[in-house]
Amino acid sequence: MHDHIHGYEASPHAYPFPLIIKQLLNRAKTVSLDQEIFYADKARFTYREFLGRIQRFANVLTDLGLKRGDVVAVMDWDSHRYLEAYFAIPMLGLILQTVNIRLSPEKILYTLNHAKPKALLLNSEFMPMIGNHVHDVPSVEKIIWLDDHATPAPDFVVGEYEELLSRADDTFEFEDFDENTIATTFYTSGTTGDPKGVFFSHRQIVLHAMAVTMGASLNPDEVGLRYSDVYMPITPMFHVNGWGIPYVATMIGLKQIYPSRYVPSLLVDLAIKHKVSFTHCVPTILQMMLKEASERDIAFDGLKMIIGGSRLTEGLAKSALVHGIQVYTAYGMSETCPVITVATFDKKEPLTPENSLATRVSTGVPVPLVDLQIWNEHGQILPQDGKTAGEVVVRTPWLTQSYFKNQDAGDELWTGGYLHTQDIAHMDDKGVVRVTDRLKDVIKSGGEWVSSLEIETILSLHPSVADIVVIGVPDDKWGERPLALVVKKPNHDDITPDDILALAHQAYEREIIPKYGIPNELRFVADIPKTSVGKHDKKVIRMLVADGEL
Repeated sequence: MHDHIHGYEASPHAYPFPLIIKQLLNRAKTVSLDQEIFYADKARFTYREFLGRIQRFANVLTDLGLKRGDVVAVMDWDSHRYLEAYFAIPMLGLILQTVNIRLSPEKILYTLNHAKPKALLLNSEFMPMIGNHVHDVPSVEKIIWLDDHATPAPDFVVGEYEELLSRADDTFEFEDFDENTIATTFYTSGTTGDPKGVFFSHRQIVLHAMAVTMGASLNPDEVGLRYSDVYMPITPMFHVNGWGIPYVATMIGLKQIYPSRYVPSLLVDLAIKHKVSFTHCVPTILQMMLKEASERDIAFDGLKMIIGGSRLTEGLAKSALVHGIQVYTAYGMSETCPVITVATFDKKEPLTPENSLATRVSTGVPVPLVDLQIWNEHGQILPQDGKTAGEVVVRTPWLTQSYFKNQDAGDELWTGGYLHTQDIAHMDDKGVVRVTDRLKDVIKSGGEWVSSLEIETILSLHPSVADIVVIGVPDDKWGERPLALVVKKPNHDDITPDDILALAHQAYEREIIPKYGIPNELRFVADIPKTSVGKHDKKVIRMLVADGEL
């Protein structure tokens, strides 16, 4: 509602400019028509062709009878097709569901049946994962086949993507609608239970793209985002809209390279060939690229790389700098769309490895429009003194407003009117945030979440197990790996760790847990520390393990 003050009424001809995703294309379609978008070593398009393809795709989706508010799910590697889906699907008023293909098939089916997509874009390489289950997702009426290998399409699909596009008209008029229309949804797999659906409106995605652009581009040249950059995402596009950065890159009109499946040798090849200058990924991917680069004795020429998903260690930052990668941190989570903070550099300090390392590995400084506070358990704001730790809580225009069809969890997320990250941090007087720990005991391995409770449940089924706890222990390559501590029942002395771990391997084979959910190690202990209410005291357990006392 607008309270019109006399004389300040808008002209009936004035355009109110809703913040909808189509507006992100305004600059590019004027300035960047000859700029190019590449799909690995398989295809290339100009922005002019890309815009035509979005319109063709919109005609395909409309002809399939999809209506505003319907969900369209995508299962693909990082590709130009995914980028086209980022735009065409929400621009029609449909909801894009980016499916996390790293979940177990069981969990993938859960997310599809929870979001109830009408249509599914399915890469032929994921056919084995979904093939036998096509009938287990009754909401899906239309499946579009995505393929790079001339794989014969199964009879239940409506057609192959390129073929459908080639037959469609290349003009489509995208209508305006309310900017609060939901644009995308994604499922986050937390500590317990089933994955939860986060969702974002057009307005939220547009404001996030603008704020991230500001947060990244206000940094000095060596690390900041520029119109001249060449962009390649190395964060899967199913992870909260590829961390929102493909929207940023398209809005700015950058040359873009979509690398398909992440194969370290190909990532390095593409980065060198196209002189990629801006990217983002989790530490594990960076490690793989560094290993590949050192085996081939290659250095990157100042490649700017934002790290998120797991903590960037000083050791890893150093080795990235040695290989010519300007690495620094951003922070966020699925619920926050995701970017909340970005490491911010002081121009007065030259960016030498010696004086910039602490900045590079800090959690960063809030980007524009973010209200970030550190609270104690009573909801009181803690001082910005760089040492008093509490929970990070935030307000920004782009946070998920609840969880899809899970109001209770949404209410808990928003206790006291701020979104609770469940991360423990302190903030200094310059706004630099350092996340030190987290409330939840979820284990982060290679940028993916592993539920400690789920693994405990599986291993506890072994008849010799009297008590069990699983914690994350630091791991140079994966960030964290699960460690299982088991108290044996009496008279089970002949049982070995491998006997019990066999249950985890079976669960992986049955597709109940992902491979990274199998603990690296299982230790037998006499007792497991408990809290006063009898729960496993994971904080104490982690300390004892770190000190070599457990």
